[in-house]
Amino acid sequence: MRVVVAGLGVQGNKRALIAGAEVVATCDPVNPAAKHKSIKGIPLESFDAALVCVPDQAKFGVIEYLLANGKHVLVEKPLLSANESEIINLTETARSKNIVCYTAYNHRFEPHIARLKEILDSGVLGAVYSARFFYGNGTARDVRQSPWRDQGLGVLSDLGSHLLDTALFLFGDKAGPFEIWNSNQFENRSLDHVVFGSKNRPVLQLEATLLSWRNTFTADIFADKGTAHIHGLCKWGPSVLTLRKRKLPSGKPQEESWTLECPDPTWAQEYQYFKKLCQEGRTNLHNDIWINAVLNELARPAGVESLA
Repeated sequence: MRVVVAGLGVQGNKRALIAGAEVVATCDPVNPAAKHKSIKGIPLESFDAALVCVPDQAKFGVIEYLLANGKHVLVEKPLLSANESEIINLTETARSKNIVCYTAYNHRFEPHIARLKEILDSGVLGAVYSARFFYGNGTARDVRQSPWRDQGLGVLSDLGSHLLDTALFLFGDKAGPFEIWNSNQFENRSLDHVVFGSKNRPVLQLEATLLSWRNTFTADIFADKGTAHIHGLCKWGPSVLTLRKRKLPSGKPQEESWTLECPDPTWAQEYQYFKKLCQEGRTNLHNDIWINAVLNELARPAGVESLA
């Protein structure tokens, strides 16, 4: 497959590295390393798909151009709009042309998150009562100094969208309604710390912050037959998954634990998944419609008038 990378920043360079020799062109209006300034400057006959890594405000224009010209699209998360019909229109265009518009949420390919999904689907934990997720990094200063990132929902759309997608992946789209339980702008103009969730079963508590100076991811699942816990992502290593099976009426549970220390496998696996989708002509924008609806629901309580 011949691909172009639109947006040659941190994410774009990662995508280009993974795609390797399949990259036939790059574009970026400010990075001199890019071969072109604009996606429209790349001959349409020269590529089959695009990896879109541009700022949020530019995404829809680039995607609409690519889909209108029959090109498959992988776009970095999140794909957000104050008007849901914008995402629905992308879905309809992609389906009418049998092409892919895929929003990248690479944590679905995190080995222990994938294994946790298998554990939940197996029923070994029984009915899930509640789940708690924490995702933190130390990028507050980087975001504040960015010409475009410190605005809108801040960490709620950045890391919070990952948490929503993880909850969607594990439990489906029945959760909600969601509420903001605590939000802060400690160092940034936009939110740099937020706690939000849903009180329906499973009760979901999601916390995201840019003020965790050691990068941290945790997941805790509490159910009637046991619990499951993840600490760490592969990219930060080590990543540990622990499964505990309840002992009745009480007592020390039976416990299994798996530890992974390896380079981040998610980007390469997601790229291969995207290529498979391109062969099948499927899209995942129904996930974006749900995530977008939740974040629009939370925007005003978070102090943001609109996602536009």
